[in-house]
Amino acid sequence: MTSRKLYHGTGPGAITPDGCAVDLYAMLTPKGEPERVHAAIPERASILELGAGAGRITHSLLALGHEVTAVDESPEMLAHIRGATTVCSPIQSLALHTTFDVVLLMSYVIETADDELRRAFLRTCREHVAAGGCVILQRQPPEWYDTVEPSERRTDEGHTVRMTEVSRPGPDLLAATMEYTAGDRRWTHFFLSRRLDDDFLESELRAAGLTPAGFLDGDRGWVRAVPTSDPDPRPW
Repeated sequence: MTSRKLYHGTGPGAITPDGCAVDLYAMLTPKGEPERVHAAIPERASILELGAGAGRITHSLLALGHEVTAVDESPEMLAHIRGATTVCSPIQSLALHTTFDVVLLMSYVIETADDELRRAFLRTCREHVAAGGCVILQRQPPEWYDTVEPSERRTDEGHTVRMTEVSRPGPDLLAATMEYTAGDRRWTHFFLSRRLDDDFLESELRAAGLTPAGFLDGDRGWVRAVPTSDPDPRPW
């Protein structure tokens, strides 16, 4: 399954290999994600942020006192990040030969419909998390896949976001096109994603040497995992 089939995007400015618009991402602001992560990890933790984009989450984590290494395969995205160590690399081939208190894989990256790519992402997480540390993943709650339909909303920044062309091309798969409008600029981003129910995600985590250890704040969209060798992980 090629990345073109999984994701592609259009619009003004640089578009990343997975179809994201750099100019759009540079305008986006956090929606409480940094504070949620901060509340779940030690003070001044070292964080490896995989798929950091233009720093929407990075800058807030830095302000909260964490040391952040931001990884993205787009140099145009990373050019917007200030104050963090930046690494230009695909997630699946990252090899920093060091470990971190926390590894973040957010923005639903884990829901790629490419099984081998997902497993490579999880191996990267395992290879870079310290003993006693944790991996935090963001997914859509599994039931979201049953209810999502075409929609339109306005963001806090004043942009219009539309979800169009929603389809379910196979078991546990969802395809859709996102349309973003800011002033006279318009971007599209097609994605094909896979539902990660609890049992399937647990099997994927364990295959990578990780053990599920609960959710953040009871939200099943935010999953915490620890190295399998760590003693007494919390249950789902």
